[in-house]
Amino acid sequence: MGSGAIRRRLALGLAVLTASGLLVVAAPGDAQAAAHCPGRKVRTLPFSTGTVVVHKRGGYLCAVTLAKKPGTERTTSVSIRARGGRPVVDEGRYKRYAGPVTVHAGRRCVWVKGRVGGDSLSSGWILC
Repeated sequence: MGSGAIRRRLALGLAVLTASGLLVVAAPGDAQAAAHCPGRKVRTLPFSTGTVVVHKRGGYLCAVTLAKKPGTERTTSVSIRARGGRPVVDEGRYKRYAGPVTVHAGRRCVWVKGRVGGDSLSSGWILC
């Protein structure tokens, strides 16, 4: 392999790393959620200490709770429940996020909950 080909590969690698770094700086919460949940984002539910992000792919919904100020270990949780079903929950002491949790909802409504530290969110029935 010639030195020109090596330079082109290094330039391409640097461009990819730079672009991915800019994506994370521009929207760290959305980038984190997208890295954990497949599909398209259908709902962002902010609260004072964090945000719950919900993605949909086919009949499945996936949720992640992201801390607004990551780094401090706090009780963090996420829960998603399809109407008529049981909630799927992830709860623990995390520094950045809880989840992802996934449920098959089909066309049913879902109830999403999230908690970071002392504040929480409960969505009520959504995505009906």
